[in-house]
Amino acid sequence: LTRLLRRSACLSAESAVFSCEEETRMNAKTACSPTKWDEKPYDQISAASRMTKATVEFAFKGEIEGTAFVEYLMFYESYDEKDPHAAIAAYVGLMRFKGTVSGKKGSFVAEERGTFKGGTASSAVTILGGSGTEELSGISGTGTGSATAKGAAYDFDYKL
Repeated sequence: LTRLLRRSACLSAESAVFSCEEETRMNAKTACSPTKWDEKPYDQISAASRMTKATVEFAFKGEIEGTAFVEYLMFYESYDEKDPHAAIAAYVGLMRFKGTVSGKKGSFVAEERGTFKGGTASSAVTILGGSGTEELSGISGTGTGSATAKGAAYDFDYKL
């Protein structure tokens, strides 16, 4: 469900002239699943430590509906080929989303930074200014992402 948060700030000048500025912030949640995951090591630091690059596509379903294309760079502090979900890693990525956000069509680019530990990925996401197109032109905001072997989701607070 989309929740709408409104905050009105009315500023008074000494001349008793009032101006009102209204800021509308929205929230949208989505489940997502990878439809493509192509990860390759590019630097082996030690037997258990390495750096990789992953080209990933996600299908989003929920208040955010569409496809995201992501390029991730990852540093694995520890990695075991026999049990990849036991890895400890940090990652950064740039995501291009195309689809709808709460019914508005367009695209945007977001930066994602996170960690993977204990089988759970947790990230902070920032929608990059000037990246919105069509009905999402001017979009800005932040969010969080989380993923386990059971599924993944994002939660965004944004302004249009």
